[in-house]
Amino acid sequence: MSAVFTNVAPVFILILIGWLVARTGLMRSEAGDSIAEFVFKIALPTLIFRTLAEAHFGGASPFRLWIAYFGGVAVTWTIGHLIAKYLFKRDEKVGVIAGMSAAFANNVFIGLPLVGRSVGDDGILAISILLAIHLPLMMIIGTILMEHASAKVDGGGRRSIGAVLKQVGSNLSRNPLVIALALGVAFNLSGFGTLPTVLKSVVDQIASITAGAALISLGMTLTKYPVRGQLGLASVMAVLKLILFPAAVYAVALLVDLPKTWTAAMVLTASVPTGINAWIIATRFRSGSGLAASVISITTLFGVLSVSFWAWLLS
Repeated sequence: MSAVFTNVAPVFILILIGWLVARTGLMRSEAGDSIAEFVFKIALPTLIFRTLAEAHFGGASPFRLWIAYFGGVAVTWTIGHLIAKYLFKRDEKVGVIAGMSAAFANNVFIGLPLVGRSVGDDGILAISILLAIHLPLMMIIGTILMEHASAKVDGGGRRSIGAVLKQVGSNLSRNPLVIALALGVAFNLSGFGTLPTVLKSVVDQIASITAGAALISLGMTLTKYPVRGQLGLASVMAVLKLILFPAAVYAVALLVDLPKTWTAAMVLTASVPTGINAWIIATRFRSGSGLAASVISITTLFGVLSVSFWAWLLS
């Protein structure tokens, strides 16, 4: 248990430090946005590029990994949507946001640092493979479902699936994580071997600051997501996020016989708090933003318990 605490506690302590820095006014919360932008556009892409460029896949197929993780997403999202719609009597748009809040893990800013500490390089490789399709797939599904829900609730037409795919595809083509993934895989397949010594030194130094900077910046930006409104529904979605989601991923991973280290990586990243993308979708469609913000804050507050439990179980 002490080993679990050693790996998990620093992740949430760094988030707490970031939150205290912004909350006490030692640094403006806007500084957290700047640090997060650096992490998202430079540090994290560098880490992902290095991981994939130097990875030895050994003929391993990513499909079982994707099936395990997104099988858990499907189960959790569906149950969250149905609970919001039929138990809490919310409309279709809030149902989509509820399901998304329960099934969208913050696997970039929390999952990757956590898995790196707990699982090691194999875990980072697994997360990188997940990220190859996670953001595109989740944003496409979330946008299409919200387009459909908006047409039902607000009336009027909705954009075609082709139009949604075109917009999301355009955004993703400029996404630094997607670019880093493509470059890393291309370098790996090129047969060039390792990076030149000077370039590798620079890449290693940038990659090494990713985890700390990501967690502190996340803590600073959490001051923007207070718990407000729909507390009952938000609490239920938080339970689904922290308990049902990783359990569902674990169950599917066992069914498809996913390797042990990859199973640990997928379950751990599923157990982390909700990512801000659910709030971004809610804000864009002007529905459920308070719910998404509350789920983010609640899951971050109690995430240390969920992560510690799953880290202990998997160990």
